Parts: sequence; C-alpha cells; structure tokens
Amino acid sequence: MSVIYVLLAISITVAVIFFVAFVFSVKSGQYDDTYTPSVRMLFEDEVVKDKEKSNPNKKEIKQTKSTNQ
Repeated sequence: MSVIYVLLAISITVAVIFFVAFVFSVKSGQYDDTYTPSVRMLFEDEVVKDKEKSNPNKKEIKQTKSTNQ
C-alpha cells in the first residue's frame, strides 16, 4: 500500500515539474509565431463566385423589404 503513495507522490512531482516548464516556455515566448504574420499578406483570399449561395437569407431580406414598403 505504501508503494501507491510513493508512486502518487512521484507522479505529482513530475506533473508539477512539467507544468512549471510549460509556463516558463510560454512566458519566454517559445510558442510565439513570428513567421506567419510576415507572410499572411501573401496568401490569397478565397474568392466568392456565387453570392446567392454565400447568402441564403438574401431572398428573405428582399421579401421583408418589399412587405414593409
């Protein structure tokens, strides 16, 4: 039974060490993305070819405008 307590203590200690290492790496900027913002302007935007498919509520908007007038 005492082995379970020892393993539990060791696992909690290892988990705390990994958590501290993760927090330290985040604070030091390890996960900052410095490459993507510089090339984002080179990516092409997706072109919408069919506007009716992109806005299915368009007919409803037209109908409500015509009934309100």
